[in-house]
Amino acid sequence: MDGKMFVRLGAVVFVGVAITATVIELTRKEEELEVRSPALRPGVDVEALQRQLRGCRDLGEAAIRDPACLKLWAANRDRFLGQNPEAPRTASPEAPTPTATIAPAPTPDAIVKEAVRVMQPEPARPGTH
Repeated sequence: MDGKMFVRLGAVVFVGVAITATVIELTRKEEELEVRSPALRPGVDVEALQRQLRGCRDLGEAAIRDPACLKLWAANRDRFLGQNPEAPRTASPEAPTPTATIAPAPTPDAIVKEAVRVMQPEPARPGTH
């Protein structure tokens, strides 16, 4: 066989695969997705919740120490995840309690030590006598 025959055979195989994929896609049944909206749940005023969340956002870093914002974020997280907001929230005994601490900034000495590279000694070369 020569090169032209291989090209023709490849083209025929490609067209056959393309036609088969098209037929499979056209005969597929489309499943309708169920659209769930958090606004449709009874007892949830989404606009008021969003206003309160924006207020916490505007507080900035102080919001991480505000109990009202922490409670609001927990309620919003439960609403987002579809969990029962009335169920009591208990932490597992092995789970650490969340803290709102920020890591201390590195000292200037630590930054300098990280930036300084130590030069490795050059390996000894065998002498050419």
